[in-house]
Amino acid sequence: MAPEFELIQETVDVIRKQWNKKADAGIVLGTGLGGLADKIQADAVFSYEDLPNFPRSTVELHAGKLILGTLEGKTVVAMQGRFHLYEGYTAKQITFPIRIMKALGADLLMVSNACGGLNPQYKPGEIMLIEDHINLLCANPLIGENDERLGPRYPDMLEPYSHELIAKAKEIALQNGIAVQQGVYVAVPGPNLETRAEYRFLRTIGADVVGMSTIPEVIVAVHSGMKVIGFSIITDMGLPDVLEPVSIDRIVANAGLAEPKMNTIICGLLKSF
Repeated sequence: MAPEFELIQETVDVIRKQWNKKADAGIVLGTGLGGLADKIQADAVFSYEDLPNFPRSTVELHAGKLILGTLEGKTVVAMQGRFHLYEGYTAKQITFPIRIMKALGADLLMVSNACGGLNPQYKPGEIMLIEDHINLLCANPLIGENDERLGPRYPDMLEPYSHELIAKAKEIALQNGIAVQQGVYVAVPGPNLETRAEYRFLRTIGADVVGMSTIPEVIVAVHSGMKVIGFSIITDMGLPDVLEPVSIDRIVANAGLAEPKMNTIICGLLKSF
């Protein structure tokens, strides 16, 4: 396979035939959170299968489209659906779209996910602003030879999620009467949900929510010099002593409760960016 830099250029060349603007921000819309795409004034829309070197989305509720256009006066590149390790892809493959966003000019990444709550003070339908993360995926997209054109060999992870953007998001939430949490996201490979013992372990090591995505994308964003703001939508609770079965219908319903609130915060951030 060709070096990653060459693959990125090949994909960008295809996009540039239909869209030649500089992106201000990249947006990743997670499970049940694709509605923001409808607010984008689209200049170009690509199905993932029409873009060279892009993986194919195999997950239910992920539309599998790359949308390029304008939102709140800013040019954006939005993924309506993401990729996961449990689909059989490598960490480099699932983060390839973040490389494309950066190559198109984006200096900001807004990433969202649906997750399970571990903190007993949280409840389904709430938004958690990600302040830090724990990577239990046993995978890192930076493993292998480093290309200095894409970023440094040893990127610092002191502040993977921008404190400035978190503070601004909290301000926007307050102005709009939106309650938000702030905490730590842990990622596990999936696709099965966790056992009672695993939920206890994850809470013990300091996680407030658990999911199966996001961290590889954030690592690549930091590696490439992008600022990051992350949103976790709590769709179910992983409280071991009162654990209940989880259905995809309930996950989607709870994501739907939080999505309009998350979209308000994202749009407010774009206005101020």
